Amino acid sequence: MATFLYKLGRIAFRRRRYVALIWVALLALAGFGAASASTATSSSFSIPGTEAQRAFDLLDERFPGGSADGATARVVFKAPGEEKVTSAANKAEIREIVGDLKSGSDQIASVADPFAAKAVSQDGSTAYISVSYKVSSMELTDGTREALEDAGEAAQGSGMTVEIGGDALQVMPETGATEIIGVAVAAVVLVITFGSLIAAGLPLLTALIGVGIGVSTITALANVLDLGSTTSTLAMMIGLAVGIDYALFIVSRYRAELAEGREREEAAGRAVGTAGSAVVFAGLTVVIALVGLAVVNIPMLSKMGFAAAGTVVIAVLIALTLVPAMLGFAGKRVMGRKARKAAEAENAPDAKPNMGTRWARFVLRKPVWVLLAGVIGLGAIAVPAASLEMGLPDDGSQPRSTTQRQAYDLLSDGFGPGFNGPLLVVVDTKGSEDGRAAVDRVSQEVEGIGHVAAVTPAAFNKAGDAATITVIPEDRPSSVETEDVVHSIREAGADVKGDTGAEVLVTGATAMNIDFSEKMNNALLPYLALVVGLAFLLLMVVFRSLLVPLKAALGFLLSVVAALGAVVAVFQWGWLASLFGVEQTGPIMSMMPIFMIGVVFGLAMDYEVFLVTRMREAYVHGETPGQAIVTGFRHGARVVTAAAVIMMAVFAGFIGSSESMVKMIGFSLAIAVFFDAFVVRMAIVPAVLALLGRRAWWLPRRLDGVLPNVDVEGEGLRKELSDGPADGGGGRELARV
Repeated sequence: MATFLYKLGRIAFRRRRYVALIWVALLALAGFGAASASTATSSSFSIPGTEAQRAFDLLDERFPGGSADGATARVVFKAPGEEKVTSAANKAEIREIVGDLKSGSDQIASVADPFAAKAVSQDGSTAYISVSYKVSSMELTDGTREALEDAGEAAQGSGMTVEIGGDALQVMPETGATEIIGVAVAAVVLVITFGSLIAAGLPLLTALIGVGIGVSTITALANVLDLGSTTSTLAMMIGLAVGIDYALFIVSRYRAELAEGREREEAAGRAVGTAGSAVVFAGLTVVIALVGLAVVNIPMLSKMGFAAAGTVVIAVLIALTLVPAMLGFAGKRVMGRKARKAAEAENAPDAKPNMGTRWARFVLRKPVWVLLAGVIGLGAIAVPAASLEMGLPDDGSQPRSTTQRQAYDLLSDGFGPGFNGPLLVVVDTKGSEDGRAAVDRVSQEVEGIGHVAAVTPAAFNKAGDAATITVIPEDRPSSVETEDVVHSIREAGADVKGDTGAEVLVTGATAMNIDFSEKMNNALLPYLALVVGLAFLLLMVVFRSLLVPLKAALGFLLSVVAALGAVVAVFQWGWLASLFGVEQTGPIMSMMPIFMIGVVFGLAMDYEVFLVTRMREAYVHGETPGQAIVTGFRHGARVVTAAAVIMMAVFAGFIGSSESMVKMIGFSLAIAVFFDAFVVRMAIVPAVLALLGRRAWWLPRRLDGVLPNVDVEGEGLRKELSDGPADGGGGRELARV
């Protein structure tokens, strides 16, 4: 592989105008496709294999036009002081709002008058208008949302408190400022790392081109492939991260080759042949992690994973072709005067060891202490992870300043905590001899379950073969008691089906959230096994070792558990919550752990491959295990540190979001990268390798004969080139390509 990539790097360098033209043309083509495509809405959300999803499907079949999965809103009214919402003036005002809402948008399916629907609290202080929409929240137009908000503002003049809840106001978090902050920090770090504006600008430019192509392609195909508006956010985050990382690795190796006295084209070929090999395998681990999201069997997640994986592939291809082409355009300016002097001083026989060298030597002197400090430290931070509670956020987790949260609190005060999370029981009576009797029994069974506040009368469809019953729990939607109510109804439904033949299904937003959380919990271990297992095999091929991949996998698991512990401490327990702007603690978002594992695993393996490949390269070329560790850190520690700081800055920018989900994801990714890059890769990895010595690179002979030799460290390339310390025109035979 190193030989092939060496040739590719030289071709890209020599034919740089054609290479650059091709990538610019692809960017223009993708941009044109994105500009001409219709605006993306949201991908159809479904959770195959869950009871809540089967109930939704049954509702669509038996209650056509009911928009079971459509958006909903509640306009909540609170009378001032001792007044009642049932007073003549307040009632007239509320009914006027009902009329305005009915005529406000053609996306509205129904608007319920609170006085006809008995949606008034017992003390008469609170009432709400229920609004149902024909489409999901992400498909609502701006005009529809504005009509809803205008209706609420119009009622404010009456003196009543008016707040709006429900998912109709849910919009995708705005992006732009966070990415700009991340890119700005990346630019500063790159300038400090390289000491040259040209060298710092190359990774940023090529990464932005890759992200532009990837995100534009996703936007162009969003409606065709039902990707939705959320997919591009993940692709942008991952594409920007790996795009900067991979270009950083290539440019860093190119500058190292120039510092050894090689000609520019030769240096570009060698950079792509060596660091490029690490980029290919690092990219493969990221792709494995993202494509592996398909094991969760949630179509939306699978599509997001595949789309983001495509962006990673683009980042790898750009690193292998466009980066060496841009190095050709940059000329010698890729190394400023200060950078050249620093490189000459570093390569001098009496050069002062850099920070990476000094740290590696310290670890070699105290490997046991460094290992214990790293493991015990991360282990202590991981302790809160044992108390992890997962769920999906609702309006109760919104900041207290939002209208959604205030509407949630008004409904909770006026009607009880469980009113914000009603359960919908669907009874399929096709298999029953007496459907109405079966439905009556279901109602009686549900009324006898603990923590149930109210059960509404059953509503049959026109055919009379299905009915719905609304159940109001006593406790808030995200509570353990409400989850127990759902399971109790399902257990009672199993008995009803055995006796009457009628099938009982529980759905609604609360039940869907519970099923989603359980599905994510059940998928976590299989996903970990798949991703870590495939990556273990891949790294075994790369490093020709059993213990190095095992150490990489165990170190990753340690950093992930520590990151989960930090997330639980901040977002569930409330430690340092005010520092990170967390206004409401609660369960950890169900999607967060598996999402974090996928993203961080890919990035962690980037650092592992780049850092340890340089050690493997030095070891294969004759250095002792200890010397190889020092060599790897001398050349790779600064680059890995810069890459990790850049990623932390990109992810940490999302902590400032007002959306609790985005804030949680940004914090978890930033802290996980910190733990993995600076504690695991920079401390635990060299300590373990120092303790293992030559055993770290051991591979059974039989297995060595079976595994393909991909030559990541460039041993075959060096032999073909008859390498010398400064073979400026080396590889004349390979140069004729």
